[in-house]
Amino acid sequence: MSTNSYTQDELKALVGQAALQYVVPGEIVGVGTGSTVNKFIDALASLRDRIPGAVSSSEASTERLKALGIPVLDANQVDSLSVYIDGADEIDGRGHMIKGGGAALTREKIVASLSRRFVCIADESKKVPVLGGFPLPVEVIPMAAQRIIRQFAALGGQGSVRLKDGQPLVTDNNQWIVDVRGLKIADPLAFESEVNQWPGVVTVGVFAHQKAAVCLLGTPRGVETIEY
Repeated sequence: MSTNSYTQDELKALVGQAALQYVVPGEIVGVGTGSTVNKFIDALASLRDRIPGAVSSSEASTERLKALGIPVLDANQVDSLSVYIDGADEIDGRGHMIKGGGAALTREKIVASLSRRFVCIADESKKVPVLGGFPLPVEVIPMAAQRIIRQFAALGGQGSVRLKDGQPLVTDNNQWIVDVRGLKIADPLAFESEVNQWPGVVTVGVFAHQKAAVCLLGTPRGVETIEY
């Protein structure tokens, strides 16, 4: 194909298909959440007879996996996973990511922490020099939301509770999401460690401690593989 011949949907399908090479036959696979991951789940159906099942990071992914005949296991049933495959809202040159646009960041981080390798699947628009252009999602206990928003304001960020149909969006864990704009996260490891200590924060959407080992990036030239 010539350049510019891929739609964004086709790029998502390409990286979803490319991620199959990291699935280990006979081993449970960790599966993320989002529109790009949905393409991976669809592709994974071709290997369903070669894997025992998957650990999923959201109710939406669980439903899609089960509909395709792929068993879904609880995270408490596994000691470790060989690979976790998920998308990102942003990824920098070291494999650090912002995730949580789909409000599944806490479960995504749990499954990522079980996995020996994180494979990120994304399109080229997600690659950035510094994290923070995408509003940072933070899952919070509702009673702490305004205090956490004030704490981000002290760092120069503008936080707001994510809404759905005019009401706070409720996550799969029955918590709220605060989205923070205006940050430049130059040291993702230190930032993640700090914000995780704030009372009321369930999970901050910086994935630096659970960073990507590989990124399969959809580009006009096809799939580019970046290792960190």
